[in-house]
Amino acid sequence: MKVAAVQHDVVWEDGPATRRRLEPLIGMAAAGGGRLVVLTEMFPTGFSMDPARVAEPEAGPTTDFLLRRSAAEGVWLGGSVAIWPAGTEPAAPGARAVNRFLLAGPDGSLARYDKLHPFSYAGEHDHYAAGTERGTVVDVDGLRVAPFVCYDLRFGDEFWDLAPVVDCYVVVANWPAARRAHWQALLVARAIENQAYVVGVNRVGEGGGVAYAGDSRVVAPSGEVLAGAAEIETVLLADVDPRVVADTRARYPFLADRRERGPST
Repeated sequence: MKVAAVQHDVVWEDGPATRRRLEPLIGMAAAGGGRLVVLTEMFPTGFSMDPARVAEPEAGPTTDFLLRRSAAEGVWLGGSVAIWPAGTEPAAPGARAVNRFLLAGPDGSLARYDKLHPFSYAGEHDHYAAGTERGTVVDVDGLRVAPFVCYDLRFGDEFWDLAPVVDCYVVVANWPAARRAHWQALLVARAIENQAYVVGVNRVGEGGGVAYAGDSRVVAPSGEVLAGAAEIETVLLADVDPRVVADTRARYPFLADRRERGPST
């Protein structure tokens, strides 16, 4: 299967404008053979800490956009969005949205994963609730895909727990240029330690006073970077194959030696 990582800029806090900007890039990804097309974290608006301004209802315009473009292009299409969970009253005191990864299938299906680790360093935890469901894995045409969002990348145990049932981790991000070395190193580390593909998709440009360098990557189970780019809008294309994951794990059965984590003493 060919995966397409869409490294793009964002029109700050302007969902309609960004969605229009992304249509030709999604079309380019599909035309290049991408079957799984991945956008960035909070891709319509950027990493805004103003959910009252940018968050949408569960059946909002961005969800509709993903479903429509997925069907029109015949691809799986995903990225994260600021969402008000069902039953949440945005005007209520203390109400928090979620940073939700949505993956739309060409058959009209919609998978979801809420970011487990809000980025407290930027105050995300004050505005967005942490996800409560671990272990999200989506079958994408026989490829077992586990989505994660940005800061989740720093928590290796979340990846380790899923490794036996995952072929490809997808990490969408608004990872600042100031810490780009961390992003690059952790993507490769997660691939090597879990013997799986890792697709990291980060934005470029500037938003909310923060600069982003992209550095999107598709990393093989061996740690080899199959595709990468920095600082420009582009579409990265790379082949991923679950048979390579199975062969890597058979030849180097390191996962079997991983000790189960128990309570600390």
